[in-house]
Amino acid sequence: MKTAQIDGGELAYRDDGPPDGEPVLLVHSLFFDHTMFDALSARLVAAGHRVVSYDHRGQGASSPAPRQEVSVDRLTTDAAALIEHLGLAPVHVAGNSLGGFVALRLAARRPDLLRTATAMGSSAEEEHSLAEFEPLVAQLGELGGAPLVDTLMYIMFGDTSLREAGPTVEHWRSKMTALGTTIADAAWQTIHRDSIVDELAGTTVPVLAIAGTEDHAYPPPVSDAHIATATGGRSVTLEAAGHSVALEQPDRVADLLLEHFAASSGSTTPK
Repeated sequence: MKTAQIDGGELAYRDDGPPDGEPVLLVHSLFFDHTMFDALSARLVAAGHRVVSYDHRGQGASSPAPRQEVSVDRLTTDAAALIEHLGLAPVHVAGNSLGGFVALRLAARRPDLLRTATAMGSSAEEEHSLAEFEPLVAQLGELGGAPLVDTLMYIMFGDTSLREAGPTVEHWRSKMTALGTTIADAAWQTIHRDSIVDELAGTTVPVLAIAGTEDHAYPPPVSDAHIATATGGRSVTLEAAGHSVALEQPDRVADLLLEHFAASSGSTTPK
């Protein structure tokens, strides 16, 4: 991985595909890191795109950060700074869950940097499940991921993925089991985000929302129709997918992203 010095921190990132390819920035979920996009990135690179995926401040291989420095707004300014640092603008930004919160904020606040935005398993609204999530975040801060892994997996994956329990699910079960107590800082900030619905009104960035029918965290219509309404964009809902739709159905998501990218360029044919 490479690193970029961004606003007093160090962001770890990968930069794959042809340097002159139309750029894509992939933004990961809470409890994951950039590797959640390995399969999706490979598909986009094969289609000719330059794909940058990175770890949020305070997560993955990026530098540690205290709670006050890992708010969704701060992560959004990090993403904008990374786009500028790497000269990616105008770029397609696609994020899953927390990454979708970032993608939508970029669409509202930095449309000058974006070609398109895609929010997957995400929401434009404030957290509607604080009463459920606050005790979980407190426990994460005391215990780390291991004792809570079954709950985390239920939140982050759909019923079909959990039932099939394939290599991808088992890999991320192991990764979430190993999460330390500091992940609670990012989790606290994630659930205490503000709504961005009003900011998104009138955005000029083409927005796509991709939802899973088995999303236990932000089920439709929060993760599809509500985002489309807020942005004037469109939404697609995938059967047998959960919250981590980009990880659970990377091939289908890649097809949808390529269609979205092509449409923004005035073409009706995916690259």
